[in-house]
Amino acid sequence: MVAGGARAQAQQPQDGDIPGTVFRTGVDLVALNVVVTDGQQKFVTGLSADNFAVYEDGVQQEVSFFAARNVPLDLALLLDTSASMTDKMQTMQEAAAGFAATLRPGDRVSVVDIKDTVKVLHALDDDPGGADRAIRRTTARGGTALYNGLYTTLKEMVKQRRQNGDLRRQAIAVLSDGQDTSSLLTFDDVMEVAKQTGIAIYTITLKAPYAERSSRSGSRYFSQSEFAMKSLAQETGARAFFPTAIGELSGVYGTIAEELASQYALGYTSKNPKRDGAFRRVVVRIEDHPGARTRTRTGYQSATPERVTTIEE
Repeated sequence: MVAGGARAQAQQPQDGDIPGTVFRTGVDLVALNVVVTDGQQKFVTGLSADNFAVYEDGVQQEVSFFAARNVPLDLALLLDTSASMTDKMQTMQEAAAGFAATLRPGDRVSVVDIKDTVKVLHALDDDPGGADRAIRRTTARGGTALYNGLYTTLKEMVKQRRQNGDLRRQAIAVLSDGQDTSSLLTFDDVMEVAKQTGIAIYTITLKAPYAERSSRSGSRYFSQSEFAMKSLAQETGARAFFPTAIGELSGVYGTIAEELASQYALGYTSKNPKRDGAFRRVVVRIEDHPGARTRTRTGYQSATPERVTTIEE
């Protein structure tokens, strides 16, 4: 499969509500998950395909797939369980388990533990109970290989997409409370793969107390980890959250769950036939709804045979 693309091989619905329909993927559909909000940041629902205009590098594209519902979700929950999380584990477990429980029939979830090493505690499946048990077995110790965890999860989700063949939405929700201390991979490594895959990365970074104090006092504060997490979320069409207390975590997960349930799934076949590995900018606009705003990934990289091999094998 071309990274970030697929071919819809079943007849496409215009409302996404045909029960039991399975959409197969191939090589030329550019898939987008789009969030639409109004001026009060409330989700706009009830739109049809005619309300959406998609542009690639300034050229309007023809939307060939549209669904407002019934496109199942694959969600990876990445949990930083390094030693610095020791006093936060119980609250984190309750919040993450509650998030996993919001998944709908047909959705799938995996749980990934991030310490000095990365371990899949619950492989991707449709068993939220198994995910709940995996989350509650986590313990805090060691360092944080955050970039390693993100990179390997992105690669695994692309592999699952290729093997499964169904058209599914994909998202990652990653929780961390500090800097990466143990990864061999860099932020640039993760960003490159994130742009290629088209997988939304929701980031939750627990802010350190000194950072909050600096912000209140007007002092300049810069965190490389916060910059990295914000950049990954923006580039992939997701959101970055920076709660100042672990008690806010349930609300953050609830916001992400609501957004995932409100997404529109769109697809188009690019009018640009080149396979040159170039990054193509994508913009989605809403017609006939003044004030409506869209959020999706900023674009995708067109494939080359060498790059497809690197990502998916």
